[in-house]
Amino acid sequence: MKIRPLNKGVALVIVMAIITISSALIAVIVYFVMKGTEYTALNKRYQTSKEASLGGIDFFTKELIPLSIGGTNLSTVVTRFNVISTAGVSAVASDACFLAKLRSATTSWPVGCDSTLDAKTSADVMVTLSSTGGAQPFDVYTKIVDTVVGNTNISGVVLEGMGTAESASGVITSQHFPYMYTILFQGERKNNPAERANFEVLYGY
Repeated sequence: MKIRPLNKGVALVIVMAIITISSALIAVIVYFVMKGTEYTALNKRYQTSKEASLGGIDFFTKELIPLSIGGTNLSTVVTRFNVISTAGVSAVASDACFLAKLRSATTSWPVGCDSTLDAKTSADVMVTLSSTGGAQPFDVYTKIVDTVVGNTNISGVVLEGMGTAESASGVITSQHFPYMYTILFQGERKNNPAERANFEVLYGY
């Protein structure tokens, strides 16, 4: 009687198992490589939008607010910047509305001043920043959505000191409490709103 070996065909099974496991590993590696490439591209687009938004924040808080809060019309300030800058600045809000947002509490804003939590809807100002390499520029929408009034001094006289009676004059120096603004910023690629970054800034002037 002829005895058949029990391990006949085992090598084929092992080879098939190795091929299956190898194929699964290759599929997993390809999947993560593709996802990594996709994530890198998304992150690059977000970082570009983020930089545009941060540029809009700097312009609005360091340039536009200081010039407008003294009473200069928003349209006048925008015209001046368009003369000296390559960035396109557009006033969306009316002069009266923007000044009210800068110098009065939210409850005192005139009818029509928008405070909804969407920077793009009825924005106060829009800044268009050019891109490199002929790419589409970025639009940065800015809107003040809340103002809390303090004792901000807009006369040009600096209120400084120790907050107590000065030894020489006996004058009590007022402690400075600023206007507090909640400002929304949205930077997005022109003609591609999916490529955008949003910021909410609490700014004390």
